[in-house]
Amino acid sequence: MGYYNYQNGLIYRHINQEGAWENHLKKCRQFIIRALDIYNPEKITVLGSGWLLDLPLAEIIERTKSICLIDIIHPPDVINQLANFKNVEVIEQDITGGLIEEVWQKSRHYSIFKRSDMLKNILVPEYKPLDDPGMVISLNILTQLESLLVEFIRKRSKTEKEELKLFRAEIQKQHINFLMKHPSVLITDLAEVITSRTGSIETIPTMVTDLPPCRICEEWTWNFDMTGADLYNCRSHFKVLALLT
Repeated sequence: MGYYNYQNGLIYRHINQEGAWENHLKKCRQFIIRALDIYNPEKITVLGSGWLLDLPLAEIIERTKSICLIDIIHPPDVINQLANFKNVEVIEQDITGGLIEEVWQKSRHYSIFKRSDMLKNILVPEYKPLDDPGMVISLNILTQLESLLVEFIRKRSKTEKEELKLFRAEIQKQHINFLMKHPSVLITDLAEVITSRTGSIETIPTMVTDLPPCRICEEWTWNFDMTGADLYNCRSHFKVLALLT
């Protein structure tokens, strides 16, 4: 369904941007450290830990008893890097609550040659961890929970655009519902801003549900693609929001 390719592409994109991501990554780490100062948690669960680029891992290890890193796939290099840390647990799990498997199974019964009613038969679940997650960090993962699923459904069927938007919104809503049950940090993009070679600007919302109430809020810009590598010489940046709930 594209998860391996997405994860590999992410690290190569980071390298190709020649440091353009560093401000975003630094701000993510600083915000998480600020949350540590406020909550002083004994356990932290990170959803979407990925390549650990945006996670202040050394500080977390030093200040907490237990860290659980959860992602659909963990890079082998990351697993090897963490092997000697006894208080770090690495889990491969679908943080959409099983939606990936359900979409995969049901997509086999649909065809691109006919309009699909597949989404009408899917109830978006809320993620349920194996045990008490402690303080939860949702790390640049909220809008990615639905992106590959939506792309997969779009390729397999003729599902209407509005139906897909409602599906995206429900996935994001259920993720936020889970975060609101725990002390949590939410770091997510809100919109992608694409600037063409002619200077025209297009803003595409990536956050399509309501934001939760929060104690602290920060915003910044993530220079995602300043080289034009992904968008045929167009430049792209994301509006990013960090919340402490």
